[in-house]
Amino acid sequence: MDNDFKSKLTNEEKANINLTTKIVKPKKIYNQASITFLVKGLCDPNGLTRRGYAEKLGKIGTAALPALIHVLLNSEDVIQRRAAAKTIKLVADPIALPHLIKALTNDSDPVVQCSAAGAIAIFGEAAVNHLIIVLEDEQYTEMQYGLAAWCLAFTGANAPNSIKKAAKSKNTNVKSAAISALEEHMRQSHDQEAIQLVESAMNDRSENVQVEAIKLAGKLSKIDSFIPILISKLKNKSPDIRTASILSLMQLKIKESLIQLKEVHRIETDKNVKKIFELAIKKIGE
Repeated sequence: MDNDFKSKLTNEEKANINLTTKIVKPKKIYNQASITFLVKGLCDPNGLTRRGYAEKLGKIGTAALPALIHVLLNSEDVIQRRAAAKTIKLVADPIALPHLIKALTNDSDPVVQCSAAGAIAIFGEAAVNHLIIVLEDEQYTEMQYGLAAWCLAFTGANAPNSIKKAAKSKNTNVKSAAISALEEHMRQSHDQEAIQLVESAMNDRSENVQVEAIKLAGKLSKIDSFIPILISKLKNKSPDIRTASILSLMQLKIKESLIQLKEVHRIETDKNVKKIFELAIKKIGE
C-alpha cells in the first residue's frame, strides 16, 4: 500500500486493514492429480478410510464434481459408485442434480439408488421438478418411485409452493407423493390452501391419492373439516380406504366417531378390517 496514502488513514482504519490482511487468505487450488487420487480412494475396502477421502473431496467442493460424477455414472466398482453419491452430497452443489437423478433411475445397485436419493433430498426446491419427472414416468420400479416420493417428502417444508403445485397434478403418482409431502409444512403452518388440497384429495378419483390424504389427516393435529370426511369413508367400498379412515380416526381419538364406528363394525364383512374397527373402538373409548 502507498505510504503517503497510508499516512492519511486514522488509526482505526489502519487496524481494520491489518486485520483484513490477516484474515483473507488465498484460496487453495487443488490440481487434478490430487482429485484423481482422492476419488480413487473411494474404492478402498475400509469404510473409515473411504470416509476420510470423501470428506477431503467435500472440502474441495465443486472442483471435484466432474470426477465424482464420472465415477458415479461409469465406475464398474459398486463401492466406489456408492461412495461417490455420498460424497456428492457433501459437495452440495445442485449442478449434480441431473446426474444424481440418472443414478437413481439407471443404476442397477439399490444401495447406489438410495445413496443418490439421499443426496438429491438435500437440495430442497431445486430438486422438486427433477423428482416430478421421475414420478411421472411409468418405466421405473416401485422402489425408484418410493425413493423419489421420499425425497419429495424430505423437501416438503422447504418448498411448500412447489409441493402444493405438484398436489394439483393430474398424474396420480405425483399427486399422492405431493399430498404426503405436505405433512411437515402443515405441522408448521395452518395453510388454508394446503388444507383444501387435502380435503379435495380425500375424495379424489384415485384410491391411492385418497389413502395418502386420509393417512395424512390422521398424522396432523385435529382439523375439523377433515372429520366428517373421515367418518363418511368408513362405508367406502375399498377396504384400504376404510382401514386408513379407521386408523386416522383412532390416531386423532375422535370421540364423536364412536357411534358410526360401532354401526359400521356390525356390518363389516372383511375380517381384517373388522379387527381394526374393534381396535379403534377400544382405543377411542378408553
